[in-house]
Amino acid sequence: MADTHVETYLNDHLAGSKAALELLEHLEVAHAGTEIGRLAAEILADVAADRQELEALMDRLGISQRRTRKATAWLAAKVTELRLRLEDRAGGALHLLESLEALSLGIEGKRSLWQALAAAADGEPALQVADYDRLARRAEEQRRRVEEKRLEAAREALVPTAEPSPAIA
Repeated sequence: MADTHVETYLNDHLAGSKAALELLEHLEVAHAGTEIGRLAAEILADVAADRQELEALMDRLGISQRRTRKATAWLAAKVTELRLRLEDRAGGALHLLESLEALSLGIEGKRSLWQALAAAADGEPALQVADYDRLARRAEEQRRRVEEKRLEAAREALVPTAEPSPAIA
């Protein structure tokens, strides 16, 4: 199968997985020994497995991986990390919130990939080579777990801390 649209679409998602892996590695190291660090390690393993599924699909379809897309994804991940560090120099609550939000959106994109491929497989036998429903369910579970921590991070980052009253200070 040598459809340029399928090739571009799959390579874009492959690049996105590279960015997600970079972000997860950073979260795992930055939050080692915490719930966030453990979650990052678990989701990292899941995303790596999903990436292998995507690579296997591309191999079965005869689609080569585009190095420029991978390099662009790596660079985007580094620029995003730099931007997050500049906005929250301490690597605190806002940094964590925005990192988890980017991760959550990426996982939703992956779920959308599997759903799109399932829909396209109805009309293209070459795409009928994977259990897209299972992969979409796995993405939903990953997103649920990340969303739980993202919302906790939102409460921490977006709710102003109580300042001591001048009468008490």
